[in-house]
Amino acid sequence: MAKAKLQYQCTECGGVFAKWQGQCSECSSWNTLVESAVSTNTSKSSRFTALAANTADLVKLSEIPAEEHPRFSSGVGEFDRVLGGGMVPGMVVLLGGDPGIGKSTLLLQSMVILSEAKNVLYVSGEESAGQIALRAQRLGLGDTDLTVLTEIELEKILQAVEKFKPAVLVIDSIQTMYTSELTAAPGSVSQVRECASQITRAAKTLGITTILVGHVTKEGTLAGPRVLEHIVDTVLYFEGDSQSSFRLVRAFKNRFGAVNELGVFAMTDRGLKGVSNPSALFLSQHSEWVAGSCVMVTQEGARPLLVEIQALVDASHAPAPRRLSVGLEQNRLAMLLAVLHRHAGLAFFDQDIFINAVGGVRISEPAADLAIALAMVSSLRNKPLPRHLVVFGEVGLSGEIRPAPRGQERLREAAKLGFTHAIVPSSNLPKQDIDGIEVIGVDRIEKALQALRERFL
Repeated sequence: MAKAKLQYQCTECGGVFAKWQGQCSECSSWNTLVESAVSTNTSKSSRFTALAANTADLVKLSEIPAEEHPRFSSGVGEFDRVLGGGMVPGMVVLLGGDPGIGKSTLLLQSMVILSEAKNVLYVSGEESAGQIALRAQRLGLGDTDLTVLTEIELEKILQAVEKFKPAVLVIDSIQTMYTSELTAAPGSVSQVRECASQITRAAKTLGITTILVGHVTKEGTLAGPRVLEHIVDTVLYFEGDSQSSFRLVRAFKNRFGAVNELGVFAMTDRGLKGVSNPSALFLSQHSEWVAGSCVMVTQEGARPLLVEIQALVDASHAPAPRRLSVGLEQNRLAMLLAVLHRHAGLAFFDQDIFINAVGGVRISEPAADLAIALAMVSSLRNKPLPRHLVVFGEVGLSGEIRPAPRGQERLREAAKLGFTHAIVPSSNLPKQDIDGIEVIGVDRIEKALQALRERFL
């Protein structure tokens, strides 16, 4: 029996090499080459290849009608928000997250609701039909018209899709699928890439909304080749601690809507429930307002969220003071400490500093700079900031306060939740007064601290 020929593929870019090497010469990634067997099957990849070939006609851009894609609801409001307003026929969504965080639960809830109006096919390669039925019973979903297929062979799945003609297709998960045209094992680079390509081609050709569930690695990235994220239209990530009852779904790529949209869910005994007022999750409930706490308004896509920033500044008893940041960028913390020392005369060189964003949310936008700075000053002086104060703004290296995008929406959200005062960049001052909130504009970090001392401390 002839020995199978081997090749090595890069899990990041999908590059193929005859021999193993430490660094991929195409994308320069280290230790990403994995072994796979070379397929000897020369048959055509799929019956959908012929269908897709008919779409290769040349057409001028000016002759293409610019039409909005019709959307339909997934049945879960927070899921629709992350998708950009709903599902689009022919879109392919990749949903990733840690094991047990709620991916299958969310999709089962959504697909049961959708099955009342549309043909939905739920393909599971990880659970049996009995396990899915038990989960639906635990979630209290009752009788449903949802069609379930437990299969991992791609050719049989495509035959079922061609016969059933679903409007929505769920593949749980893409790492369990395999095509008989390749000799590699399910979950390998070649199998994941080929199965995702054929499913995407079928979805685009037949206009099927498709959701692929993807595993994640221990580093938190999607398992399989990086090209998988380029094939699909939308990439969603489930975030949150499995020990907590709250889950966040964030969009990192969306060809049919805005990126960085955020959906907030609460895990209950009846499944995932959308949270209508997520700002309440990220604000601590203090009986008395404490030093080192400052509330900011962050912007997640089109949604403004109020998040409490906590800082603890304490005298260090080690030669090198500790700098720890949870949910916020560590490098910006070091920058803010240098700015406060140079332009405000505040020295933290002998202090341990710990920064935390309440609720487990991660904030990457620079508009959190001013809130972090004021929280550290409050903890250093052991003087609490007023409970009704909200701030936002980016701090530059020269001490200037730069504007944040969508400042009006942030202020309206703060006023709606009962905040009466705000310290914001001067460029974000509203042209018309906002009912219920007094806005103070500052253009430098020292003026922000001065306004804080004169008005509130």
